[in-house]
Amino acid sequence: MLLHIGIDDTDSPEGGCTTYVAALLVEKLEGMGCRFVDYPNLLRLNPNAPWKTRGNGSICLRVEAPEGGEAEFKKAVIDAVESHAEFQCDNTNPGVVFHEGAVPEALKKFHDDVVQTIVHLEEAERLIAEHCASAVAWKNRRGLIGALAAVGGTLEGDHTYELLTYRVPEKRGKKRLVELESVRSVEARLPETFNSVDPETGQVLIAPRGPDPVLYGVRGETPESVLAAMKMIEVDEPVERWCIFRTNQGTDAHLARAYTVSDLKPRHPSTITGIVEGKHRVIEGGHVIFTIADGSGRVDCAAYEPSGSFRDTVMRLREGDEVRVAGGVRETEMGLTLNLERLEALSLAVEQRLVNPRCPACGGATESMGRGQGLRCKKCGHREVGLTKVTEEVPRGIKPGIYLPPPRAERHLTKPFKRYGREHRGTPEKLAAPWHSG
Repeated sequence: MLLHIGIDDTDSPEGGCTTYVAALLVEKLEGMGCRFVDYPNLLRLNPNAPWKTRGNGSICLRVEAPEGGEAEFKKAVIDAVESHAEFQCDNTNPGVVFHEGAVPEALKKFHDDVVQTIVHLEEAERLIAEHCASAVAWKNRRGLIGALAAVGGTLEGDHTYELLTYRVPEKRGKKRLVELESVRSVEARLPETFNSVDPETGQVLIAPRGPDPVLYGVRGETPESVLAAMKMIEVDEPVERWCIFRTNQGTDAHLARAYTVSDLKPRHPSTITGIVEGKHRVIEGGHVIFTIADGSGRVDCAAYEPSGSFRDTVMRLREGDEVRVAGGVRETEMGLTLNLERLEALSLAVEQRLVNPRCPACGGATESMGRGQGLRCKKCGHREVGLTKVTEEVPRGIKPGIYLPPPRAERHLTKPFKRYGREHRGTPEKLAAPWHSG
C-alpha cells in the first residue's frame, strides 16, 4: 500500500519543529516495516501567510506500508504529533492527512495554490473528503491546509535537498556550538551546496537562532552533497539524529504566477512587469521605495534595509526602465506595496548629460571662457569660440539582468544565483544510503 502522510503546524516561535516530528517518524515507520519511496518532503508554503509560525514548512512522508497495518501506522503518527507539537501556543494548530495510492491532480493543484496564494480551510476539508483516506486535526484545524498541501507537493519539478541535524534535549535553548570556519570550508569546497555563508558579511546561515531542536541545516543540489557537508561541519555538542529532506527550498516556487498591478492581492507572492516611474525614495530606516506602472495601474516596490547592497542596485533604477519584480504583496495605509525578493532589469533607459567637449588640438579637458566666448583647453590653452557642450551617455552602474538580496535576507523559497541553470526534474528512483541516522 502506497501511503502519503502529510503533517503541518506542530511548531511555535518558542520551540518545536515539524521536521523533527518527521525525523522521529522515519525511524518509527521503518521499524514497523514501511519502506520509504522518497526522502521526506519538506514543502515551504506561502511565506506571507498571516498564520504561519516560523518557516511555514509542512512535511510529507511517502512509504510503501504493509497491508493491514493502517491503524497502527496512523496511531504512531498521531502519537508523535501529540507528544511533540507546541499545543500551548495559540497559533499552533496541527493537522495530519493520510492519502493512499497515487496523488491526484486536484491535490497537486491545491499544493500550488497554497504555496502561491491564500487558501482557506473549507477548501482543504472538501478535498480531504473527496480524495483522502482520513485526516486528524487539533484546535482550529488550520494545520490541515499545510498537511494536505504537503501530500500534493510531489516535487516533480525543480527541487533541492536539506540535511537537518537535531540537538539533544538538554542543549535546546542554549547557544549552538557549530564551528564557523568548518562551515565556511563547506561553502568553498562543495560547490553543490548553497546559502551556507553570506558573502557580504561572512555570516554563517545554517544554524537557526531559536529554541527549536534543529542544530543546523545544510542545503544542496544532491543528497550526496549535503551528506558530504555534514561530514565536514564540526560541532562541539552531540547530535541526537539527522535526516535528509527533499524540498522546494531555493526554487522560487512561490513566485510562479504573473500578475498585472490591478490584479494584485495582499499576501500573494507576485511577479509583475512594468516601467519605473519617477525617482526612488529612501524612507526612515533606510528602506528604498520606487514605483512601477504597467498600464493597469501603479504600485510601490520596497527594498528593505536588511537587503544590504541590493538597495544600492535598486537606487540605480531610473524613470523609464523596464523591470520585472517579484515578491510578497503587503497592504498598507497608502495602498499595496510589493516587498522585493527579486529584481530583473529588462531594458534600461538611456540617461544623457551635457559636457564640455575635449580639446580638438590635444584632446585635453576644456572650460568655458564666459557666456558666448567659447571654450579654452586647460592643458594647451587652445581657444575656440565655436566649441559648445555635447551630450554623452551617463554610466548607469546597472546592466540588464537578475538581481537578488544577499542570502542573509532571502526567504527559504528564493532561488539563489548559484542555482540558476541547475534546476532538477523528476523524483528519485532510489534513495542514497545512508539518508538518516538510526
